Amino acid sequence: MATATTLCALLARFTAGIWFVDFEFYAPGGQRPVPLCMVASELRSGQLIRLWIDDLRHLGRAPFDTGPGALLVAYYASAEIACFLALGWPLPEHVLDLFAEFRNATNGLKLACGAGLLGALSHHGLDSIQAAEKESMRQLAMRGEPYSEEEKRGLLDYCQTDVDALVLLLPKMATQLDLPRALLRGRYMKAAARIERTGIPIDVQTLNGLRRHWDQIKGRLVVEVDKGYGVYEGLTFKAERWQTWCVARGIPASA
Repeated sequence: MATATTLCALLARFTAGIWFVDFEFYAPGGQRPVPLCMVASELRSGQLIRLWIDDLRHLGRAPFDTGPGALLVAYYASAEIACFLALGWPLPEHVLDLFAEFRNATNGLKLACGAGLLGALSHHGLDSIQAAEKESMRQLAMRGEPYSEEEKRGLLDYCQTDVDALVLLLPKMATQLDLPRALLRGRYMKAAARIERTGIPIDVQTLNGLRRHWDQIKGRLVVEVDKGYGVYEGLTFKAERWQTWCVARGIPASA
């Protein structure tokens, strides 16, 4: 049976620290993410860590406890785990992904502001930065290096706004958490990050051939599939022809 938790229960279990973590990164041409900076904040002590990539790449592990007594809290945690992998850091033992937990709590509901971090904050009555400002800073991160000192500070400040948001969001969501299953979902996000980093093996030569001849392939498929139906016009499926075909055979339009 699912059992709810509390913030006090989290503090009692994870005595080595509860760390809210966010990275900024860019992924050139769909490649693996390249970390730019990281901000982390610990729940009990309020300790704040802000590091640019120049410092991150010299570390052999995260600059905070990630062992069995600690908890890493993120929003869409596979992105943060991807940065751990890119830096060659050991992965955290326990991950709590508030995105997964928000989706678990709201799937099937109409969300006024979506399921992203801004949407989760709004859903719980919390203020956040403006969406336009967030998109502007995201575009700056995706631009990639080099950055001016002012841009570096701006990205670190932006990164910290997400961490600060997580600090506010966790207490609002804590009583909704079924911790054993939440940690299982966190384990899945670690696995998802590994899957994304490994990628899907593909026959590039065949893929390029498919791309070059895709229109001809589609045309031949349509000719084969459309026999006896006549519902395509060129490569375009025509709903009215399909409806006519159904009516002619006594098939209700709503079927």
